[in-house]
Amino acid sequence: VPGHGDSPPAETVATEQGRVAFLDHVLQELGMRSPILVSPSMSGRFALPFLLAWGDRLAGFVPVAPVGTKEYTAEEYRRVQTPTLILYGDRDTRLGPQALQSLRHLPRHRVAVVPDAGHACYLDKPENFHQALLGFLRQLK
Repeated sequence: VPGHGDSPPAETVATEQGRVAFLDHVLQELGMRSPILVSPSMSGRFALPFLLAWGDRLAGFVPVAPVGTKEYTAEEYRRVQTPTLILYGDRDTRLGPQALQSLRHLPRHRVAVVPDAGHACYLDKPENFHQALLGFLRQLK
């Protein structure tokens, strides 16, 4: 994600509109039609505004304790019709439950809590994470 990890800061993603445009460009360049967007942690700054603007272009959304959920209202979330799997580890006592408080307003959501896993539940318990993810993907077919 531009501006995170070892990547340099990027002016193009300094605004919400820029982040939506960036993600849209990536998906278009990859030729993605109706992708399922998996969004862990910091990628929420990109995925959440994209979901609210273009959720109808996604086949599914999987937020994994994303940041930025409190920046949007319950009303904004209620407008989204994208099937969603809200995922987090039960040892993530901060971001996981915080994200759930906001994302529970998405009308077509399910929740999966990965046992004995922290914020990066996909690293702590990859088998449990993948089991929940694959179950969600099968349900979308």
